Amino acid sequence: MISFIIPAHDEARLIGATLESIKAAAAALSLEYETLVVDDASSDNTAAIASAAGARVLRVEHRHIAATRNAGARNANGEIFFFVDADTRVNADVVGAALRALEAGAVGGGCTVQLPGPLAWHQHIGVALAVPALRIARIAPGCFQFCTRAAFVTTGGYDERLFAAEDIVMSRALARLGRFVLLREAVLTSSRKLHTFSLGEHGRLLWHFLRHGPAMLRSRDRLGLWYEKRRH
Repeated sequence: MISFIIPAHDEARLIGATLESIKAAAAALSLEYETLVVDDASSDNTAAIASAAGARVLRVEHRHIAATRNAGARNANGEIFFFVDADTRVNADVVGAALRALEAGAVGGGCTVQLPGPLAWHQHIGVALAVPALRIARIAPGCFQFCTRAAFVTTGGYDERLFAAEDIVMSRALARLGRFVLLREAVLTSSRKLHTFSLGEHGRLLWHFLRHGPAMLRSRDRLGLWYEKRRH
């Protein structure tokens, strides 16, 4: 059994496409699977859309991505976990490659990402720098991470002291445990943070991180890109 775990907060606009992509990939690969949407304090019809698409819905009130992902893992039935963000579309190629990596002895991993739509010049530069940097650093973007249940339990799950960068910490924890793979196959994930937050806002986030260091990740206060009311 494979569990696709999807943390979601007010994701009614995009979660339908995400669930459809999982269904299509699973059908192409003839997988035995479940889809678990962890609805974290949504005020829209995220849960109704997920239920109508055949997903199991777990309601939580955390507003904390690490805690929400962990809640999904605790309630999942599978022996393999795929953590997929609600704005991310998977495909049979990336899911199949991940399963083959696990069968070959990997404990977990991630993949590269593609962003839809046109990007401004500075956004193109940022993406062009970030994608190879993540690969060099052996970090899997949080929009698509996978691991065995045993590896997840051994690492202790996502670090709930953190309100962001929990995907980085999980990548490193899995890499310490065993073989951690970064697939060449890609998922399609939303570029909305690039479009709805200005270059100045991204710059201020970087400035606060340089000024306060990793301690800022333990509070929601300066993490508006993740915890403000979503912009469209």
